[in-house]
Amino acid sequence: MTTLIRAGSAGEVDHDAAGRGHAARRRPDEHIARFVAEALGDARSVLDVGAGSGRYGNAARTVTGAAEGLPFADGEFDAAMTLLTVHQWSDVRAGLREMRRVTRGPVVVLTRDPELVREFWLYRYAPEVLDTEARRHPAVREVASALGGTAVVRTVPIPLHCTDGFDEAYYGRPEMLLDPAARQASAWSFVDDRVREHFDRSLRGDLRSGAWDAEFGALRSRPTYEGSLVVVRATRD
Repeated sequence: MTTLIRAGSAGEVDHDAAGRGHAARRRPDEHIARFVAEALGDARSVLDVGAGSGRYGNAARTVTGAAEGLPFADGEFDAAMTLLTVHQWSDVRAGLREMRRVTRGPVVVLTRDPELVREFWLYRYAPEVLDTEARRHPAVREVASALGGTAVVRTVPIPLHCTDGFDEAYYGRPEMLLDPAARQASAWSFVDDRVREHFDRSLRGDLRSGAWDAEFGALRSRPTYEGSLVVVRATRD
């Protein structure tokens, strides 16, 4: 039986204050969860750093603390993970080194590759949002370097009906991003109303005229999308 321990980490966005709409949109996606589970392997004790609401697992017990100073002994856990939170840490390298210190097996980081963030079609309509997203996320090579050992990076294909509603989850469902609830507690919270209004107006116009479908319509039936979502799995040498 796997024991999952959660360690809180302060972030830039108050997810609880973002409202029920955010909680409804950000539900664990089974496809993504399988990638994480495969990366963790058969670990029996897993540390989840920056778990927040614990979207990809239920904690056996909860601890407090920051990623930069984990209250655990060296090598205490079989594995450790952090899922879509590393970009909110005050000191990413220190936090990742702490995860490595307390983990004898794999350290798994689910994150977004900032070099790929701008390749999503949303950049056509709200470049300020994805510019912000790219600045917030650490480079994948920096994540791997901080963890040390041997790191393997895998792109995580996002399913068409992904339930974890970050922006790329709507790659084939553009209409859903017109709902403000789908844009809560993300880089959208760092841009002003002018950006939001331009996005809403321009995307609605292109959907109405058929321009979006003429260029991106094939995404509506693509079963998965390989975007910026990656898993970094690092093991000791």
